[in-house]
Amino acid sequence: MEVIVQPDAQAMCLLAAQFIVELVRRKPHCVLGLATGSTPIPLYNELIRQHCEAGLDFYGVTTFNLDEYYPIAPTHPQSYRRFMNERLFDHVNIRRERTHVPDGLASEVAAECANYEARIKEAGGLDLQVLGVGTNGHIGFNEPGASLCGPTHLAVLTERTIHNNARFFDGAEAVPKLALTMGIGTILASRHCVLLANGKHKRDAIALLVEGPLTAQCPASALQLHPRATVIVEEDAAGKLTRREYYDHVQQMLARPKEGWRNGVKR
Repeated sequence: MEVIVQPDAQAMCLLAAQFIVELVRRKPHCVLGLATGSTPIPLYNELIRQHCEAGLDFYGVTTFNLDEYYPIAPTHPQSYRRFMNERLFDHVNIRRERTHVPDGLASEVAAECANYEARIKEAGGLDLQVLGVGTNGHIGFNEPGASLCGPTHLAVLTERTIHNNARFFDGAEAVPKLALTMGIGTILASRHCVLLANGKHKRDAIALLVEGPLTAQCPASALQLHPRATVIVEEDAAGKLTRREYYDHVQQMLARPKEGWRNGVKR
């Protein structure tokens, strides 16, 4: 796991955006896994800027979103389909039929979940998955206790998650109590995971994710098993990392000129 600490949320998102920019330029038909919430908004703003000012081409890109509330209409002000349209898709040249968000009004939930998994596989799998993390360690809507190898499924939200998301609705009572979410197994099958977190309220979750035990009680800790997981946090969210000096040292070493290096060892 690579841990990168940035000075603020803007720098954090700009770095994450660079991973996506490089991927899209290298692989124009790549498959992106996307996340919602306030954290990645500067990331999407940077992708829009790259499209408008630097010609970043999304025409061949396919996207799959992590999750969607259930039940909720795609036109609802707080639906994740509407969020993605307004925050990214409406501003770049991506083909709308290549953008996928779980159907928040699906009449057959099990079929919708199975179909979502099938569509990801048909697209060739996720090249890069953007993630956030909840204060209780959830990724997607995989709450504590979720299977660490499960597929897309219907999740029951915890009271803590409902409370945290109440600010986006007209109070906690208006927050849907269920959600369709990629499972942790689906997330771990992606080729690269990039997780973002900012704010002091994320300190405990980040410390458990990076340095705690692998446990379903902190679903995000499953990223410890991923062959290429990049955790990008700003200073406040990094506040409880006990090995901070080592993470910074790794970044300094990776930034050094590569001449004379063989398999990571100076000759």
